Amino acid sequence: MTTTRDRLEAILSRLAARAGEERVFMKLYADVSRAAADAADARRRAGLMLGPLDGTIVSIKDLFDVTGEPTLAGSVLRRDAESARDDALVVKRLRRAGAVIIGKTHMTEFAFTALGINPHYGTPGNAADSRLIPGGSSSGAAVSVAEGSSDISIGSDTGGSVRVPAALNGVVGFKPTARRIPLDGAFPLSPSLDSIGPLANTVAQCIATDAVMSGKEHFSLPPLSLAGLRLAIPRGRLLDEMAPGLAASFERALHLLSAAGAVIGDCQIDDLLADFRAATRTGTIAAIEGASIHADWLANGASVPIDPNVSGALGRAMQVPAVSYIRTMNRRVELAAAMDARLSAHDLVVLPTTPVPAQPMSDMLADLAHANRIEGLLLRNTQVANQFDLCALSLPMAGTALPSGLMLMARHGHDRRLLSAGLAVEALLRDRP
Repeated sequence: MTTTRDRLEAILSRLAARAGEERVFMKLYADVSRAAADAADARRRAGLMLGPLDGTIVSIKDLFDVTGEPTLAGSVLRRDAESARDDALVVKRLRRAGAVIIGKTHMTEFAFTALGINPHYGTPGNAADSRLIPGGSSSGAAVSVAEGSSDISIGSDTGGSVRVPAALNGVVGFKPTARRIPLDGAFPLSPSLDSIGPLANTVAQCIATDAVMSGKEHFSLPPLSLAGLRLAIPRGRLLDEMAPGLAASFERALHLLSAAGAVIGDCQIDDLLADFRAATRTGTIAAIEGASIHADWLANGASVPIDPNVSGALGRAMQVPAVSYIRTMNRRVELAAAMDARLSAHDLVVLPTTPVPAQPMSDMLADLAHANRIEGLLLRNTQVANQFDLCALSLPMAGTALPSGLMLMARHGHDRRLLSAGLAVEALLRDRP
């Protein structure tokens, strides 16, 4: 049987061979991970394993605190930040569960953009084609799982930052209901919208990781029967501007679900989406809350370069009056309740995770207007779950030339039902042409 230490050494060797061009990992914990791997192997030999994550090789996004080092959050501005005095709570829980933390993965600056590009530390190439964007902001997290340099990676999701890169790299990404997973020790973007979730190769791995990070005992979930499952398809804005091949694969997925007994019906939510856009016309929640977090350097000027896509959006949000933010947040509560009522007649919402696949990185760097349009498309479907306080899961969707995702969304707090359904849909879609 291959040991955890053997697998770890194989990964470290591959990473060492490309050390001069490393763009997936910001930092490696070679010695610490070797010690953790050896301990996991010893427990396995003694029959004393701690659970399903014991000996699993896990990477963490560069916004989680690790004792004794500054948390960079993808920015050179934080190189001189105070070192973390403790591990982030989710990192502590992962270590206690026997996970082998191999390193921190690259991300976009302050977790703010969805393309995955970081002008300071470098951008991971997409796992399917290094010339393509990886998606963000959990860019390195998705690539590390897709390329096999970690079994599981931990990311954050404020508007789709787990699910977008998961879809573009062909892995599973789970955004839990906000506040189910503690944010302690995770550098924030938008406390009202931030969620911490896993990226992995299977839904089962996401279930095991979610149990550990939420502080629960490991629970086993059976696949939910697809027969009679009520699936809502929001025909309208969220299905516009889809790449032709991706649209065809989405329709094939719906056909498979219907053939398995799922009941597929339309669900109109364009009015709620329009109301939310109106409520955030003066500024998005993520930008306004992000501006509050970064108010000091926004007001006084940063001592080092900041990605202009980040500084521009945050700077504009600094001008939003407090009364507008309060009204926006009050309106969000009303709209989330309206969405919950609208979805009460359905078990799941089904959408393409993104309407387009990964795009050439060179195109994004050459044309800002085009890059902004693509970023808007990448976030269009995923951000619905954050805005309306839902949970969501992205699964690899077969049949496209480049990786793509099928997204399942469920009502607030229905995470276990969503994951159970994810097991069944994953099995249905696996290896389908």
